[in-house]
Amino acid sequence: METTMSVYRGDKNSGRFVDYKVKQFEGMVVLDAIHQIQAEQSTDLACRWNCKAGKCGSCSAEINGKPRLMCMSRMDQYNDGKPIVVRPLRAFPVIRDLVTDVSWNYEINKKIKPFKPKAKEADGTWRMQQYEVDRVQEFRKCIECFLCQNVCHVLRDHDKKNEFGGPRFLVRAASLEMHPLDTEDRIDMIKDSLGSGLCNITKCCTEVCPESIKITDNGIIPLKERIVDAHFDPVVWLWRKITGKPAQPTK
Repeated sequence: METTMSVYRGDKNSGRFVDYKVKQFEGMVVLDAIHQIQAEQSTDLACRWNCKAGKCGSCSAEINGKPRLMCMSRMDQYNDGKPIVVRPLRAFPVIRDLVTDVSWNYEINKKIKPFKPKAKEADGTWRMQQYEVDRVQEFRKCIECFLCQNVCHVLRDHDKKNEFGGPRFLVRAASLEMHPLDTEDRIDMIKDSLGSGLCNITKCCTEVCPESIKITDNGIIPLKERIVDAHFDPVVWLWRKITGKPAQPTK
């Protein structure tokens, strides 16, 4: 069986879609088709990939308009007789073909204050409950595929990269801010530098996450609630002003 792949070819200046015929086999994924094109028809086709197991996040692209991992997108789910359209992530500048410049994300990551643990218990250990482990462990599953960043309309449609850090880094902030052993206060940074107020919780980021992280419900919304507490609850606000520390309930 032959399938037509319509693949974006170009760079930051210009580009176009080129059609390729590929031989489809059982169990084939889109990344296999791209590799087949590279091997047999266009050796200079550029794409990122590494593990081919849905764990490295390297092969992110848009397939028929939806941000997905190419290695986790089976060809047979697109058997409608139409070409399968593969293009680079639209929220980031194209370097070449399917490769985009995602370096902006790592600059945002530098703004987030690192983990700062509280003092150990008298016996020299730290203690936390299993439910607390489970809560932050979900956020640690992120593979930094940046599909959530790409689908976020604040970044994709409005290009507010100077004002908004995106769902991936709100999740990273949540993994630290909700850690029961952490003592750092990141509330103002989340509100101002990451621009959490720009998120209108449409949940589009959650829908495309290959790790099924509940980005909106478990990460962004609780962060928004903490910001409201810190800035509009007079008791919490006064505590932060006097002590320079987050109020205990915010962890």
